[in-house]
Amino acid sequence: MSGSLFVVATPIGNLEDVTARAARVLREVDTIACEDTRVSAKLLASLGISKPLFSWHAQSQERALMRIVEQIRSGANVAYISDAGTPSVNDPGGKLVERVMREGMQVIPIPGPSALTAAISVCGFPMETFTYVGFIPQKKGRETLFREMSERKMPTVFLETTHRIRKTLEQLRTHLDPARLLFVGRELTKLHETLYRGTLAEVTGHIHATSDKGEFVLIIAPKNFV
Repeated sequence: MSGSLFVVATPIGNLEDVTARAARVLREVDTIACEDTRVSAKLLASLGISKPLFSWHAQSQERALMRIVEQIRSGANVAYISDAGTPSVNDPGGKLVERVMREGMQVIPIPGPSALTAAISVCGFPMETFTYVGFIPQKKGRETLFREMSERKMPTVFLETTHRIRKTLEQLRTHLDPARLLFVGRELTKLHETLYRGTLAEVTGHIHATSDKGEFVLIIAPKNFV
């Protein structure tokens, strides 16, 4: 009988956010596939867990994927964790899940922390429907995406890095109505977590007055929302 793949969400910053179920599963599986073994080893050490770690990331070769598949086929229970948050969102977890399911083996989600849902829960915008675009392209398609955001009637959620947040805010000024509201979550769940909400000019001013260091989740309010 084959084993199972457990897709386990891990903290995005605050270690207290790990769920009891996630900790139990990580203790019980036979091995853990992860993006970066060094990052995951620190998390496991904080939980008092010692397990074999296997690297699986965006640059991994097909043989690395098949090694995980073969382990599950042979009866092992394998957990997949990303460096932080819920796997398969901006990481290669989806490819692994697709292959395991195609092989007819069981995949079990272990839900938990997510920067996406954390930001949605505190943005104060109607979020019954929204568009998530991940990280903004550095070059090709960037301006087109900003134009689409400006015209979209539903909220748009995206991610940005500390190195590009100022450039992104500056470029948004050429596309967004000055009255359009924006939410930015910086370093969510971490020591320096900061939430900004207001017009683009207001949010930009607050970020410049505090810090542009860290990881950011941005949500542009629906068009004509006040």
